[in-house]
Amino acid sequence: MTVSADYMKPKLLCYGLHNGSPSIVPARPERQWMDETPERFAYRCIPLAIANSSGWEILCPDGFTAEWNGGDSLNDITVESHSERSLSHFVASHFGSGVLTFHPGYLFRTSPGWALWVRGAPNTAKSNCAPLDGLVETDWLPFTFTMNWRFSKPGKVHFERGEPFCFITLFPHALIEDVQPEILRLDDDPDLKAEYENWAESRNNFNKRLNERDPEAVAAKWQKTYAHGKQFDGSKVDFHLAKRRLKMPKKV
Repeated sequence: MTVSADYMKPKLLCYGLHNGSPSIVPARPERQWMDETPERFAYRCIPLAIANSSGWEILCPDGFTAEWNGGDSLNDITVESHSERSLSHFVASHFGSGVLTFHPGYLFRTSPGWALWVRGAPNTAKSNCAPLDGLVETDWLPFTFTMNWRFSKPGKVHFERGEPFCFITLFPHALIEDVQPEILRLDDDPDLKAEYENWAESRNNFNKRLNERDPEAVAAKWQKTYAHGKQFDGSKVDFHLAKRRLKMPKKV
């Protein structure tokens, strides 16, 4: 497939459907469970933090509690607002079968060939309700979509005001089918194999020193080559992100 230059220039337009549409903000890298790990060690995993912030969050305008009794009908889910405002335009039982449905409040448009991956915020979880992923062709749709969560068992789930109920990120819908995965042996690339073996030796040596309470290793705590975007010979890679900073939507 021949892809035009427009496919390589992603744009995201967010058309509010009514006054008071939920807020859209750059996704946050922080997670409470990551904060609570000893010395916040979970943030040492750069891929986790980058995934957390590689999109935009749509936030609950009000808090509420939803409860599912285990049945398949629409009436088997109830929603109770934490305030006096009605939330019927925002969250409801729409499909049945334990599915809780949110209305984002926007009609989204993306550049040709780009879709929206719609999901829950990465690396978060609720005890008995899970977000459902969807890939939406927002480059042509003249209508919006819903964000859905599904109860895994009967019970209650709570959403607080300002909590993300939806996470959106751009996806190269028109390009992904052009990718042809190739299965090779590491021996087929001697240079890459040498780099891998250097990494494995360095990692094993560092972990050994750490277990032996070597002062230098203990002070370092972990190897930081990935965090600093450096190869094991000290050279810097061409492109590396330790933090992602997406733009706040602007009103036009």
